[in-house]
Amino acid sequence: MGVELGGLRLNFVRACVTAMLLVFALGAPCGRAVEAINVRTDAQAIDLTDSAERYRSDADRLLVSAAPGPDGIIRRMDVRAREGNTNWAVFALANSGDEQIERLIVVPHYRMVGSGVFWPDLGRSRVASITSSGERPERQDSATADIFRITLDPGSVMTYVLELRTDKLNQLYLWQPEAYKDKVNSITLYHGIVIGIAGLLALFLTILFVVKGSMMFPAAAALGWAVLVYIGIDFGFWGRVFALSADSEQIWRASGEAILAATLIVFLFAYLNLNRWHVRYAHITLAWLAFLAALVALALYEPPIASGIARLSLFVVALLGFALVVYLSLHGFDRAVLLIPTWLLLVLWVITAALAVSAVITNDIVGPALLGGLVLIVMLIGFTVMQHAFAGGITSGIVSDVERRALALTGAGDMILDWDVSADKVFTSAETETLLGLKRGSLEGPAACWLDVLHPLDRDRFRAVLDSVLEQRRGRLTQDFRLRTPDGHYLWFTLKARPVVGSDGEVVRLVGTLTDVTEFKNAEERLLHDAVHDNLTGLPNRELFLDRLESVLAFAKADSAVKPTVMVIDLDRFKQVNDSLGVAVGDSILLTLARRLGRLIKPQDTLARLAGDQFAVILLSERETERVIAFTETLRKGLRAPITFNDRELFLTASIGVALYAGEPGRTEEVLKDAELAMYHAKRIGGDRIEVFKTSMRARQSDRVTLETDLRRALEREEIAILYQPIVRLEDRSIAGFAALPRWRHPKAGNASPAEFIAMAEEVGLIVELGMFILERTARQLGSHAPARPTVRHGERDIASTAAAGPDP
Repeated sequence: MGVELGGLRLNFVRACVTAMLLVFALGAPCGRAVEAINVRTDAQAIDLTDSAERYRSDADRLLVSAAPGPDGIIRRMDVRAREGNTNWAVFALANSGDEQIERLIVVPHYRMVGSGVFWPDLGRSRVASITSSGERPERQDSATADIFRITLDPGSVMTYVLELRTDKLNQLYLWQPEAYKDKVNSITLYHGIVIGIAGLLALFLTILFVVKGSMMFPAAAALGWAVLVYIGIDFGFWGRVFALSADSEQIWRASGEAILAATLIVFLFAYLNLNRWHVRYAHITLAWLAFLAALVALALYEPPIASGIARLSLFVVALLGFALVVYLSLHGFDRAVLLIPTWLLLVLWVITAALAVSAVITNDIVGPALLGGLVLIVMLIGFTVMQHAFAGGITSGIVSDVERRALALTGAGDMILDWDVSADKVFTSAETETLLGLKRGSLEGPAACWLDVLHPLDRDRFRAVLDSVLEQRRGRLTQDFRLRTPDGHYLWFTLKARPVVGSDGEVVRLVGTLTDVTEFKNAEERLLHDAVHDNLTGLPNRELFLDRLESVLAFAKADSAVKPTVMVIDLDRFKQVNDSLGVAVGDSILLTLARRLGRLIKPQDTLARLAGDQFAVILLSERETERVIAFTETLRKGLRAPITFNDRELFLTASIGVALYAGEPGRTEEVLKDAELAMYHAKRIGGDRIEVFKTSMRARQSDRVTLETDLRRALEREEIAILYQPIVRLEDRSIAGFAALPRWRHPKAGNASPAEFIAMAEEVGLIVELGMFILERTARQLGSHAPARPTVRHGERDIASTAAAGPDP
């Protein structure tokens, strides 16, 4: 009974174990048997990165088939995650020798190589625990890697399951303990040397910034400190000093990359002085720096995202900076030329770093070599900055006042003139003869040889000025003159000189500078010309016309043979041309008419444009009244000639007022005003006419002004009367209606002619008010009679209202 009960219990236990294994097999992934890697005693390091099998489980367990042992049996390993991770790595090691082997499993926390560009791996502890099919590995203390010590007995095969905290396993190495210790010591020594050089370089650039206050020195110092912080983080130096956690180290790494890109931008902007070239560079730099500052803030929350953007920004800064340096070098900027080798090395560094982080280059020495190269680049930048730091101080101490003046003269671009009075020999810079197109030495010799190339109008003045300096023996000479070139045109020069007096009190030398002021003189002449000439036609304007008229009247007063005639020409209805065809066409027409008039007058006459469509002529070529009138008629006919425009012909007429010379002295404005009065009289009586000024026109003009004022008051006082004239049908002689005719009963002048006051109303802008007055008065008077239908006819030259009193037709 006891045996049976014991057998039942054994069967029950076996059933339970089988069920548990079945459930576990269904709930946890199974790893296949891995192939063991033979560990030789002479191998210092073995790369297990590609040999390890990677797994990802849904639960916190992994079922692994261990590597076959020496007896060929494959055992099952049930591994449970200690931290609840689901990423695993499995590998097996075999010791085929007859000696016990001790090794170190090393998994680095961070490697630049293969870290990635987008969402990079910024480093952390990789292995949470390690499970062995034999003796449990012993974890070693390290701030930069996960290290486990293992022991392999002779002839043993061990399978290891690594519980990973991340899905990335950049490197997995098996090291001899002594070899790994030597490697760590050598790397630590290299790191110390690089960090020491970077620290000394940053300190030196800071001291240089204190000594020299230029903007490029603090920018270079900031770049040095940024590189020191960056390589300290990458080497794990700051982690040991400040005991940084894994998460805070990621933040510092991302922030360091963003700060490195920012300091590169600041240095490039300050060194090349980009604010001098264009303000747009300053705006771009500030925007970029603000963007990188935002990346530093982002690194506090998402370090991988901030690091990826910072790496891209660093790549863009290097390439665009190199393009900018080359561009400024081609434009002759010396600072950019000096920076080309250093920045080219930076571009190569950035490209190599991009290949390393993207795992194109996977060598173990790439990371440390890149950081050492970065320190070398900063060192070259420091040497470039030092050239500017010490070059200016050495030069400023050895330049004398005379040399400084010579440098200033060279910088100003002026030419030298030195006249040795005692030897009568003139020396001038080679630039003077080159500018004039003369052979070298053409202007060297006696001062009299300059008279041959001087403008004839400047020779006497030039000779008199030199004689005056020799006589007075003091003062400064400032003289403008013209020198002739071989092709016959002249260049303007300004001579500024002073005499050098010898011990005997006589002038021994005259030393000064020559400045080419041709462009200034030409601009001055253009301004003077534009001030007294019309911009459209190039004819004299009103100011120049009055000046010439005043001169002509003065000559006429002194010489009775001079009899000037003044004409004022005004185009009829030219405003309609501008309104219908446009101002541009109107300007073309004015230019055409100005050329016609210019061909008709003689050289002694003057043609000017007084205002928009108004011209004036001072006629001196004709003196007899009949010939003057004939010439005026020629002008009128010339203006009436058709003007072809866009396959159409335009016909224009002009009203011309003529003021003949009466032999009486008069002011310039009065003579021109007389011609204008005659022109206005011609325009009032229909235009396309020539009117000679008469004294009565002045009184008529005065009366006209009075009538204009009275006409405005007449509408207010209702002095306009309406007379009705019957309209008769011819077929039956019946009355068809009446025509309303306005009549002005002036209180002093009596009845005014309708033709006169209606034309006056059109000129002064009262024609509409007059028409409305007539229409309102007619309608009111007709309203008291039989029903009527008034009709209105309104033209420019007449106003009439016609009211039909009969029935509708």
